[in-house]
Amino acid sequence: MLNQYRQTNAWAPERAIAGPWVRDRPAHPSPVGGPVPSAPGSHTMSIARLLDENTLRAHYQPIARLDNGAVVAHESLIRLPAGHAIRNPDELFHAAREQGLLVRLEQACLDEGIRTWSSLAGRLLFLNLSAFAVVEMVDRLTAAGVAWALEAAGVSPSSLVIEITEHDHAMDISRLIHAATQIRACGVRFALDDYGEGHSSLRLWAELRPDYVKIDKYFIAGVEANPVKVQTLRGLVHLAEIFGSTLIAEGIETQAELRVVRDLGIALGQGYGLGRPQQRPALDILPAAQGVIASAEISVLPSLARAGGGDVTLARVTTWVEPQHPAITVNELAEVFQTHSSLKAIALVDSGRPVGLVIRQTFNDSYSRPFFKELFGGRPAMQFANTNPLVLQKHAGVDAMTDVLISADQRYLSEGFIVTENGQYAGLGSGQQLVRLVTEVRIEAARHANPLTFLPGNIPINEHIRRLLKAGRRFVACYADLNDFKPFNDHYGYWQGDEMIRLAARTLVSHCEPQRDFLGHVGGDDFMILFQSEDWEQRCRLILESFNERARDLFDEEALRRGGIDAEDRHGVRRFFPFTTLSLGAIVIEPGHFDKPDAVASAAAAVKHQAKMGHEGLVVAHRPVVRPHPQAQSWQ
Repeated sequence: MLNQYRQTNAWAPERAIAGPWVRDRPAHPSPVGGPVPSAPGSHTMSIARLLDENTLRAHYQPIARLDNGAVVAHESLIRLPAGHAIRNPDELFHAAREQGLLVRLEQACLDEGIRTWSSLAGRLLFLNLSAFAVVEMVDRLTAAGVAWALEAAGVSPSSLVIEITEHDHAMDISRLIHAATQIRACGVRFALDDYGEGHSSLRLWAELRPDYVKIDKYFIAGVEANPVKVQTLRGLVHLAEIFGSTLIAEGIETQAELRVVRDLGIALGQGYGLGRPQQRPALDILPAAQGVIASAEISVLPSLARAGGGDVTLARVTTWVEPQHPAITVNELAEVFQTHSSLKAIALVDSGRPVGLVIRQTFNDSYSRPFFKELFGGRPAMQFANTNPLVLQKHAGVDAMTDVLISADQRYLSEGFIVTENGQYAGLGSGQQLVRLVTEVRIEAARHANPLTFLPGNIPINEHIRRLLKAGRRFVACYADLNDFKPFNDHYGYWQGDEMIRLAARTLVSHCEPQRDFLGHVGGDDFMILFQSEDWEQRCRLILESFNERARDLFDEEALRRGGIDAEDRHGVRRFFPFTTLSLGAIVIEPGHFDKPDAVASAAAAVKHQAKMGHEGLVVAHRPVVRPHPQAQSWQ
C-alpha cells in the first residue's frame, strides 16, 4: 500500500498530508436566508488567495508538567503575516467558514505545523483539527495513508496529538469515534480542546476517551478568587480519573492561577504565564513559572460560603402516612387511630389535595367525652379537623424551614404539618423533626463557614493545614483569641458582642496576604491564621496594634473615661475589666514536626493560652520541647 501511495506522488514530504483529502463544507448559510455576515477584515482578502500565497506560519506554545515544570509538548498555533488585513486567527477561521474553505485552511495549518516542526525527542506535537476534518481525512486517505504521510514528513505518529476543535452539537459522534479509532491504531493520540466552552460535551469525552482534555481558559482565569471555578476544576479532576484522561489547564497567565491549578492536581498546563507561542519551540518554561512550581508554598483556595444545607430539603423529614377521604366518619377515623397506635395525625385528602389535618391528641380528647360517639360518631370527621394546617413544599430548603421556626404561629410544634409536592399530598412531618434537622444543618454549616463572619470554619481550616503538611511547607500557625470578651458581651449585649467579633475578623483579614495566608474562624471569638508570608511576625504585631486601638471605639464614654467596665467574672463576682484586646499564639511549623492537622491546631491553641495568661499580646514558639511526662509536648 505504501508503494502505491509513493507511485501516485500524493505524499511528497514537503506537502505533508495535503492534496487528496481536500473537500470542504459549503459556506454556512445565513439564519434568515440573506447574505452571510463578514468577519472584520474578511471582505478585503480571499482565503483561497491567502492559502495560495503560503504565508501562514506556525508558532509553538509549550505545554508543561505542573509538578516539575518540564516541557513535554508544544501546540502548533497559526499566525498571519505582520500587518495583514485579517488581524488574528479567530477572524481567519471565521472568514474561511464563510467562504467554504474551513477544512482547506485546517489542512494548511496542519501541514505548516508539521513542516516546520523540529523533532524534539520525547516531546509531543499538538495539532488542531475539527471533527469534520478528522472524519474527512480518514475517509479520503485511510488511517494507513495518514500514518505514511506523517512518517514521510519526519513526524512519528506516536508524537502527534490531534486536538478536536469546533465541538459541533450536530456532529455525528459515531463517525468521529470510528475515524479516531482507526488513527489511534497507528499511534496517534487525541485531545479534546476547550472543554467547558461552546458545544463541548460530556458524551464526547466519554465516547472518544481522549488521551488529553484541555480545560477552557474561562475556568482558569481568576480561579484563585472564584470558589465555583475551584469546585468545577475539582470535579473535572475526578472525571479525568474515571475516563483515564490527562487534564491540561489552558490560559494560565498569572502565578496565582498557576499555583491553584498545580495544587488541585491538574497534570499539565499551558498559557502565557508558562510561555508564549514562538517560531522556535521553547525547551523550558518561563523562570517565574518554574519558581512557582518548584516552591513548596501552596495556594489559599477560595471556598464557598456555606450558609447551610443547600442540598437539604424537607423531603428528609417527610413520612408517608396513608391519608383519609374527608367523608370518613368520626367512628371510622377513631378505628384507624386505634389500629395504628403510632400515628400522631392523619391528613384528609380530596383528589390528591390536602383539605384538613386531624391531630390524634385533640381528636381523642373529644372522642372520649360522654355521649360524643352517640352524637357525632356518624358525622364526617372533617368537621373536627384543622382546615388551615401548616402546609410546606417537599423540596423546601433550609431557609424556608427556618422561616417556619421563627414564625409567630408555633402550632406546628405539637400538631406537625402536611407536606405536598406540586400541590399533591406527599406525607406528614413533625415539629420536632423540623427543629432537629435545621439545628443539625446549621451546626454542620458552621464547620464550613461561620455565619457571623463568613470566614471558613473548622473543616476548611483542617483541610488547609493538611495541604501545608503534605507539601512539606514551612508555615506559621497563629491562634487568635479575644481577652475579656465575655464581660464586654454581658455588659453591652450580644449585638455589640457580635460587632466586636466582626471587628476582629476585619482586622485579621486586612493584615493577611489573600494568596498566601489562610484565615479561618474556629468559632466564638477564636480565629486561626496559617501564614506563609515571610513577614508574618510584623503582620501579627500590626494586627494587635490595629485591633486594640479600634476596639475602644465600641466602648461608651464612661468606659473610655474609666479605662474599662464593671462586670461579673466567670465565678459571678463583679469586678473591673479593662478594654477588650487580642492575644496571638504563633507556632513556626517546620517540615516533619507534625503529621496531623488537629495536632497543629492544639499546639497553636496552647501557645495562645500562654499569651492570654501572660497578657503578652503575642507569644511565638519556634521548636518543640519534649516534657519528662510520656507523650507530653509543649512549645518554646
